Amino acid sequence: VDGMEIYSMKIDCKVTSRFAHNVITSRAVNRGNVSKEVFFDVELPKTAFITNFSMTIDGVTYPGTIKEKEAAKKQYEKAVSRGQTAGLVKVSGRKTEKFTVSVNIKAASKVTFELTYEELLKRQFGKYEMFIKVKPKQLVKDFEIEVDIFEPQGITELEAEGTFVTNELQNTIKKTVSGKKGHISFKPTLDQQRTCANCSQSVLDGDFTVRYDVERTTPDNLQIVNGYFVHFFAPTNLPKLSKNIIFVLDTSGSMYGREMEQTKEALLKILDDIKEDDFFNFILFDSEISTWKETLIKATPEHLDEARKFVRHISANGMTNLHGGLMRGIDILNAAHEENLVPKRSASIIIMLTDGQPNVGVSDTEEIEKAVKKAIDGRYTLYNLGFGSGVDYGFLERMALENKGLARRIYPDSDTALQLQGFYDEVSNPMLIDVELNYPENEISDLSTNSFKHFYDGSEIVVAGRFVDSNQNHLSVDVRGEGANDALSYTIQQDAEQTAQAFQEQQYIFGEYIERLWAYLTIEQLLEKRITATGEEKEKLTAQALALSLMYKFVTPLTSMVVTKPEENDNEEGIADKPTEGIDIFTIPGTCVVYAKLLLIIKFIFIKPSFITKSYGQTSPVYHTYASQPTWYTSVDGDPHFIISVPQKKDAICFNINENPGMILNLINDPVTGITVNGELIGDKRANSDAKIKNSYFGKLGIANKQLDVKLTVTPEMITIQNGDEKTGFSWLDSVTLQQAGLTLIINRKKDLVLSMGSGASFVVVLHQIWKKHPLHQDFLGLYTLKRDKLSEQTHGLLGQFFRPIDFTILEIHPGSDPKKPDATMIVKNNELTVTRGWQKDYRRDPKHGVDIPCWFVHDNGAGLIDGVHTDYIVSSLF
Repeated sequence: VDGMEIYSMKIDCKVTSRFAHNVITSRAVNRGNVSKEVFFDVELPKTAFITNFSMTIDGVTYPGTIKEKEAAKKQYEKAVSRGQTAGLVKVSGRKTEKFTVSVNIKAASKVTFELTYEELLKRQFGKYEMFIKVKPKQLVKDFEIEVDIFEPQGITELEAEGTFVTNELQNTIKKTVSGKKGHISFKPTLDQQRTCANCSQSVLDGDFTVRYDVERTTPDNLQIVNGYFVHFFAPTNLPKLSKNIIFVLDTSGSMYGREMEQTKEALLKILDDIKEDDFFNFILFDSEISTWKETLIKATPEHLDEARKFVRHISANGMTNLHGGLMRGIDILNAAHEENLVPKRSASIIIMLTDGQPNVGVSDTEEIEKAVKKAIDGRYTLYNLGFGSGVDYGFLERMALENKGLARRIYPDSDTALQLQGFYDEVSNPMLIDVELNYPENEISDLSTNSFKHFYDGSEIVVAGRFVDSNQNHLSVDVRGEGANDALSYTIQQDAEQTAQAFQEQQYIFGEYIERLWAYLTIEQLLEKRITATGEEKEKLTAQALALSLMYKFVTPLTSMVVTKPEENDNEEGIADKPTEGIDIFTIPGTCVVYAKLLLIIKFIFIKPSFITKSYGQTSPVYHTYASQPTWYTSVDGDPHFIISVPQKKDAICFNINENPGMILNLINDPVTGITVNGELIGDKRANSDAKIKNSYFGKLGIANKQLDVKLTVTPEMITIQNGDEKTGFSWLDSVTLQQAGLTLIINRKKDLVLSMGSGASFVVVLHQIWKKHPLHQDFLGLYTLKRDKLSEQTHGLLGQFFRPIDFTILEIHPGSDPKKPDATMIVKNNELTVTRGWQKDYRRDPKHGVDIPCWFVHDNGAGLIDGVHTDYIVSSLF
């Protein structure tokens, strides 16, 4: 592609006792006669930890080193101070997260990228699954996936499939199984990779999945190696427990339309799968709380028919009383147990689905968490499903973890109903409750989680630990649990010699795999416990997880991988982070920031727009439009209202940011040109007790260009220019035209200023002057960006992220709460949002009255449209 040829790509996977060690090696050559930028771009499972990365260019290897995040940040800032540039961006996906790094390669030079990551394969529906994303983006002469599996229990079944695999490609998947060993290879030729006989496009674009299971003569498999052990627990042929399940469903107005129809579709399919021995009920919450029945109901055919009629008539309206819905569900479960309406040996589960945040009744999330935890009191499992981008996922996750459950995102898409049903299938067949795997306390120093509320059919419980005496070679385990008919209770014993006998084929074993499995599992669980911890407990968990991450070289949310790569005559430092759920975009100016958790870079295509600019003299400004294309611009003005023009749609998107006065927001940040724009909010002169939302405006702008060493501070009173140590001030009463060192500044007296910084950007700052005796409002500023073609691909910020083209689709236009403003569904950035047709003001031509700009308004501080959440853009100072 564009002179860069990937001539070899190999994905080598070794799985030993469910623990996968994967190495991706990509080799490329620059066939052109000038230097080219090459991207190494890999999608990884979300559950994976990167352990190593290196680049080899013309025989010289540039390795990655893993450091504590703060130490990495200092190294990063040191590189920034040397003026080095680049900044890579990350975005989350569903099952995978993307790792990308880029480097300039000279003509005829070669580069080799090598990435290593590890993960513990989870068992679901009776099989372990390894997921490999395949997307080389071009034909590759030597392409190969090779998977070697070693399981000491023996492999019973092994399969591989690809979403892109045609009938012709099916024959290229080679599979062999022999006792404890399994092998899969996939090596298509160049012609087999083509989409058609003479095409240059590759058919390799999709998911390659390997599934297998192991022989189980007993429920347990215990392995001991070099002072560590792992215990796999997966009993089979147990009678299924009956379950008592409460569905707590958000039926507020935001669920109206497609979301509600998909939810009902999923519920009808779930009702088809509920067993006759199960008990169930539906709780609906909007502004009020309603129930299908007052108690749990047995799933007889008659009751299921009645439930289907109820589900078909569910509608969406009102606000979101999440607390009331959950508490009603818990009360019904409590009553059912107290009155012996349900079997004593049964599993009680609450599944709550919401697409928003609590806003009526008890709306404080901390209060809700405390109340729910106290009411459940460890007796039931709570699963929280967050629909779309408008949820407070952190709140849902904390509440679920505190009640022995988990949270799951449900993505608004054509397969939403399947996502909901798929989650239900995972928890629909409980086999045991209150499972405990007990080990001798005086022999084990570090043990992963060993008690579990439920064991589900087709899953597996994994416990790992470290011996006090590293030479110990024997272990006994007491297993306890409650089944459908009786208690499960037995003791197993294992010694290291039995494990050694099972591990004769050393070519399948990578390093100290059980020790690394223990470290992986322990870090994963420590990070999970941090979510609900506070104070000293959280500090202790953080310290433990950090120490293990550094010791075993895992990129986790507490560590970063520092990558040093060649850039002309200097080295360029990069940081690879693994952030947590909920942080979607983070860009820092300066060095290459390579994010190994959530997508790390997007290569953006820039379309040269037409611009509106101003010509100034001593008279009033004159506006020009270049070319006949639709005009591109972005702006923030008013309280504060953001407008993003979308010329290819001949339309605009708008959103508000509601924050407190005094907060400083990052509007534009280009780490390559060094241009940043931040804005400080001001409020009204005094609080308006009648206003539901307090007004805030931009009262100060900080505009900087590091390359020019220029800082501008703009307030409604004056404009201050600082060039190095020299400061110059101008009043809005002046009419000024200033040109110096690549900076052009034009002040139109008491109206606006136009600023051009080199060839990098062009801004207009509009002055809004309010009647001085106005009881509430005060003077404020608006910012309009008119030129962006010289800003870099890494530009970000609340406005800057929209300097690259954005596309959207509008569906299902329908009446909204205001008859003059219809609502609709917007598909943007793979999110499905409810938007409202309205208008915002453009004050460039008329600072007093403005011009109405029709736009689609995105609610909730731009959630789902902006990258991450709006609080990610709060910064500490103007510069």
